[in-house]
Amino acid sequence: MKGFLTEDFLLQTETAKRLYFEYAQSMPVIDYHNHLPPDEIAQNKVFKNMTDIWLRGDHYKWRAMRANGVAEQYITGSADDFTKFRHWAATTPYTMRNPLYHWSHMELKNPFGITDLLNEATAEKIWEAGNDKLPKLSTQQLLQHFKVEVVCTTDDPTDSLEHHQAIAHKPFGTRVLPTFRPDKAMAVDTPVVFNAFVDKLAVVTNREIRSYRDLTEALQQRHTYFHEAGGRLSDHGITTFSFATYTQQELDNIFLNARDHQAATPYESEQFKTAMLLQICEWNHARGWAQQFHAGAIRNNNSRLLQQLGADAGVDSIGDWSMAAAMSAFFDALDKKNKLARTVIYNLNPAWNEVFATMAGNFQDGTIPGKIQFGSGWWFLDQKDGMEKQINTLSNMGLLSRFVGMLTDSRSFLSFPRHEYFRRILCNLIGRDVENGELPNDIPWLGKMVQDICYYNAKAYFDF
Repeated sequence: MKGFLTEDFLLQTETAKRLYFEYAQSMPVIDYHNHLPPDEIAQNKVFKNMTDIWLRGDHYKWRAMRANGVAEQYITGSADDFTKFRHWAATTPYTMRNPLYHWSHMELKNPFGITDLLNEATAEKIWEAGNDKLPKLSTQQLLQHFKVEVVCTTDDPTDSLEHHQAIAHKPFGTRVLPTFRPDKAMAVDTPVVFNAFVDKLAVVTNREIRSYRDLTEALQQRHTYFHEAGGRLSDHGITTFSFATYTQQELDNIFLNARDHQAATPYESEQFKTAMLLQICEWNHARGWAQQFHAGAIRNNNSRLLQQLGADAGVDSIGDWSMAAAMSAFFDALDKKNKLARTVIYNLNPAWNEVFATMAGNFQDGTIPGKIQFGSGWWFLDQKDGMEKQINTLSNMGLLSRFVGMLTDSRSFLSFPRHEYFRRILCNLIGRDVENGELPNDIPWLGKMVQDICYYNAKAYFDF
């Protein structure tokens, strides 16, 4: 029987171990999509305790604690930090076979060097041991510890990017670049969100926004601003792909109605999002950016917690819409004009893996390897089973060897062991195939393939 979380964790064959330890383990990290707060990087924040660094904002852990019967007071409420940590520690044994059990103990091991199992009995000991290490684990120190070469944060078009600029003026070894995330510019179905965004956009661009055209011109101004600050990516969190025909007059009417606090109908919302996304994608192509589409989440299902805590409270889930036809039409509209930029599409419903992987194959054009990427297992799918399914689907439907690899998609500076998790899973799958006689025992080539997926493909693809 193997021990838990040993050096050979998840590596079930000798070939897998060789691929991981000789090729994957030492690769730097390019984390091209996450939600890390750039102000905390710029300030080189030192966290006050283990709850501050580990539980604050982690809706994965929040969901598990609620499922374990923990009251909200001890999750996001008024309880003191140690009490919250103790409730998480008491919950941890109940997360066995949930990826949180693996991730939590990997994060305690690296960077804290803590190998005790977390539970209610060990909570105080681990709390004290972790807290003792925190003074030497500031945000910048953590990024260097995990060999993070590039971090791409997720930023609203109205953000000043002052923290990115401060980091650029005082570099510390990790490049921190902004990502253009204009979701609120398309929220015409939620006028309170849309209008707050447009009002702020008018202020930061110093211009009046009275029409759809004014809106796109202001957004393009911010797109330029992001480019000048080093941004080379846009990101779009969409419920589903949209593709609806529209006229300029219809777009203006939708805009004006939303400004007058009249929510767009579902079809009007599709028209507006189609037009806006096509426009942004053309800007991306013109500037040589890449673009990402995260599709398939039903967000904020629990209206009570949304009202109490706001968005990102851990009450989202997998959706089940039909989106293949609209996705095809959307990408085809750009491809016909030769304005389809490098694109990563992330799927949240495992039933759609083959849909997304085969759609990516439709729009490869020979300009660069893997121009359209079927992105890594995302959110509910960034666990062992989800990663293996994504890797196997990509292998069957496309070229795994051209895959740009893993990302954290996290708000936590402790989430970088997810890259290790992915690398071990990748090496284990390839190693198993070798030892089953399904792949040749060509270690130099397979090692190169592993290193490409872990690092070099992303480095070449995004060209930061």
